[in-house]
Parts: sequence; C-alpha cells; structure tokens
Amino acid sequence: MADESVLALAHAPELLQQLQNPEGDFDEDTPYVPDIYAHARRSVGAALEAVDLARAGQKVFSLMRPPGHHATYREAMGFCYLNQVAIAGLVARQQGVARVAIWDFDAHHGNGTEDILKGREGFAVCSVHQFPGYPGTGTQDTIGCRNWPIAPHATREVQMQALRQAWDHLLAFQPELMLISAGFDAYAHDPVATLSLEMSDFGELGKWVREAALPTAAVLEGGYSPDLPQLMDAFLSAWEG
Repeated sequence: MADESVLALAHAPELLQQLQNPEGDFDEDTPYVPDIYAHARRSVGAALEAVDLARAGQKVFSLMRPPGHHATYREAMGFCYLNQVAIAGLVARQQGVARVAIWDFDAHHGNGTEDILKGREGFAVCSVHQFPGYPGTGTQDTIGCRNWPIAPHATREVQMQALRQAWDHLLAFQPELMLISAGFDAYAHDPVATLSLEMSDFGELGKWVREAALPTAAVLEGGYSPDLPQLMDAFLSAWEG
C-alpha cells in the first residue's frame, strides 16, 4: 500500500481528505464503496512496485483495480480515485529519473494524468482516445501532453496510425522510463467504447514495447469486454516475445 506522503505529489489535500471521509458517491461513475481509500492506495502501491521492478530490468504489468487515469489533482472521477501512473512518474522523477514518458492507449482520454503532469519538467504524455466520448476532453495539446482524438467507429488503420505516431513521439523524447496506461476498451467488441481494434492489434502494441527495450511498467486502466483476459494476454505475450 502506498505511503500517504506520496499521494500528495499528485493530489490536493482536499481530495485525500474526501477519500478518507466520503459523504457519498464521488459522481455517478465513481461510487463510494467501503475502504475505497485503502483499495486505491493499494493500486498506487502496485504501480510504485512495478516501476521499481522495471528500473531493475523486469517487464512489469500491474493488474489492479481501481484504475486511475481520470483522477485529477482535485477530483475522483470516471471509476478513478487516485492516479497511480501520475504518482509513479512523479516518484520516479524524485528518485532521479530525468525523463518519464507516459503512453495512454485506453479508449478514454487520460484527463487526470494530463491535469496533474502538464507543464511539469521531465514528462512527455501521449493519449490516443475516442472523441466525442467520456470525459469530453483531449482535443488539444497542452505543455508536455499530446492528444490524438479518434472518431467513433474509426477504422483500425486510423487508430493504429495514431498509436504509432504517439509511440514514436515518446521514443523521440528519449525517456529513461516508460509508463503505460494500458486500457483495453478500444477493442472492437468492448461494450463501453465504439472503436475498432482487434485482439491482434494489442499484440502489435506489445511488440512495439518489446522492440523499444526501455525500462517499462504498464498499469491496467479500462477494459470491459469478457475478452479482457485474452486481450491482456495478446499484449503481454507480444511484449515478452
């Protein structure tokens, strides 16, 4: 479980207090459940451990819930309570990692990650996501954060081209650490989004990660299809090689 002191690197004291003493649901997508603060801290702790292992040379995937990439500096939203990828990146920077890249291929814009990290030195963040779609952001670039909005029902080719552009942008940043917000809801048969990737496409993403051979940790974000285990396996098997 993550120490409370690291949470303050990415989140306002008011949000941390609200998570500990909620007065009800955070929004219609982000309910209060018993011990949610502890569960979210465990997700953060797993991401921190994943980064430690990645920096030691391992290929690491954090299979945890709740996800985090919608959690902003001040707000829990979109099923997300604490932003584990942003926190893990900030801790890595504190530990001396000069350049941290974050690749978000979830079907939804990583608005929380952008909110927390935009303009911060040593970060490059890329999100490829459906728009229009939740949370209704991610149409413009901000300092250190680039966005590729993809129209609903866009072809696989359009989406894979955007994912490759985002990946190449991050590689050009020459990161010392790659963090991946790995959402699998861009799958053609996901019940939440309306994008077009097939299982083999997630294998292609994993191949890119393997070929880059960077210290890399991936964290599970979205993915709501019954095929989620197979989608993760396609990505991870290709990454492992």
